[in-house]
Amino acid sequence: MNESSPILNISIFGVFVLITLFVVIRASRNTKTAADYLAAGRAFTGPQNGIAIAGDYLSAASFLGIAGAIALNGYDGFLYSIGFLVAWLVALLLVAELLRNTGKYTMGDVLSFRMRQRPVRAAAATSTMAVSFFYLLAQMAGAGGLVALLLGITGTGGQALVIAVVGALMIAYVLIGGMKGTTWVQIIKAVLLIAGAGIMTVWVLGKYGFNLSSVLGAAVDAAPKAGEKLLGPGLQYGKTGTSKLDFLSLALALVLGTAGLPHILMRFYTVPTAKEARRSVVWAIWLIGIFYLFTLVLGYGAGALVGPDRINAAPGKANSAAPLLALELGGPILLGLIAAVAFATILAVVAGLTITASASFAHDIYANIIKKGAEEDKDSEVKVARLTAIVIGLVSIGGGIIANGQNIAFLVALAFAVAASANLPTILYSLFWKRFNTSGALWSIYGGLAVTITLIVLSPAVSGTPTSMFKTVDFHLFPLSNPGIVSIPVAFLLGYLGTILSKEKADPLKQAEMEVRSLTGAGAEKAIAH
Repeated sequence: MNESSPILNISIFGVFVLITLFVVIRASRNTKTAADYLAAGRAFTGPQNGIAIAGDYLSAASFLGIAGAIALNGYDGFLYSIGFLVAWLVALLLVAELLRNTGKYTMGDVLSFRMRQRPVRAAAATSTMAVSFFYLLAQMAGAGGLVALLLGITGTGGQALVIAVVGALMIAYVLIGGMKGTTWVQIIKAVLLIAGAGIMTVWVLGKYGFNLSSVLGAAVDAAPKAGEKLLGPGLQYGKTGTSKLDFLSLALALVLGTAGLPHILMRFYTVPTAKEARRSVVWAIWLIGIFYLFTLVLGYGAGALVGPDRINAAPGKANSAAPLLALELGGPILLGLIAAVAFATILAVVAGLTITASASFAHDIYANIIKKGAEEDKDSEVKVARLTAIVIGLVSIGGGIIANGQNIAFLVALAFAVAASANLPTILYSLFWKRFNTSGALWSIYGGLAVTITLIVLSPAVSGTPTSMFKTVDFHLFPLSNPGIVSIPVAFLLGYLGTILSKEKADPLKQAEMEVRSLTGAGAEKAIAH
């Protein structure tokens, strides 16, 4: 079989970067106000935003990680796809429309609507930064690992340079184009990713007479150690009671985490009305659902055509399954195209995360806490967002270089667990519980954040096992790799206790206004035509 061609891979990726930079520069011409920079002028339609949400959500973990998990663990790997997809129903039914009606630019707008502004905005911004940072680390570290396979760069110095290049491009996208440019990058990337996965899926099925049973049978034959276990539950998560509990914990974090991910929530503000927000989630569910069906064929196809031994021997192990399958199917050219799509995936997701974190700092902390919401400071809000984007970009480059080669799956799971524990309880209480007050919001955000991060640090994901971040030391006290099953209920309980034990009374007028606005859209932020 032909080997990977680093020059071809870099050339194809270079073409993608030039096209997207051109699009971002074109989009930036209309970026004049804070609404333009932070919410794309609310000018995107539901279908456009739905494609962008799919682009934002289908990260490198979705494309590379899930295909590899299915190739090696079969049914248990596909449960990731199911968890990520089911999560959208929570976002659609409980969060999307209500958030769009209530807020302007960030999650902090919704959480502080009927609370004391400054402490709640500070807490929301802290939580947004924490989730974005862990997600950014995973993406940047993923970029380093992917490059090792695709460009033949083995030294840590070379990988560090690539992480720095990805970070610099991400900063450029966000500085030049703001949310509008970032959204177009995500739309282009979503189309490329779903088209690329679709072509490979049809190719794999074509090799087996368009019979999925034949693909599954070939995957079983290619993995004599696992055999028939590939087709049923339990290969990865059924060995012990603890691993079953760990799987339940991971599933909870995945299903509940999406509705609390700040960079996904912020996408709902780029459409003009709540109806378009709802349409955008329906489009996203269809696109993401179709993509995850492709991963089933790609995963088992990689298991059948590449085989678990070759996947485990590759530099990125499970993450190499999809690129190796592309090499097996179409040689270096298809690998180059899929490599470019994988790079595009990382770039688009990190750009989305960066603009979310910088918008949260500029809007929640700078504009509403430091400047106390003064109207004359609206222009400086965009300047602060741009400066923050540079700082976040540099920090994530440094973090990505340090985390390169580490267990990145735990970083993604941590982002979901933090989002499900610190953000979701506060969002749901704010929208649906009349008595909920500032004290409850602070308890659930800071408490959820503290409990989640403490349990992760004391978990086997960080120390004590061969797959931990720190393999040589053992300070793990908590048995589960993902803390969701403990941290999510604890955060809900803290929000309840913080409210009940506080003497502060909720503002009934503000509460009534929020309820009417969230349900009807009366008084909600509208698109501004330029």
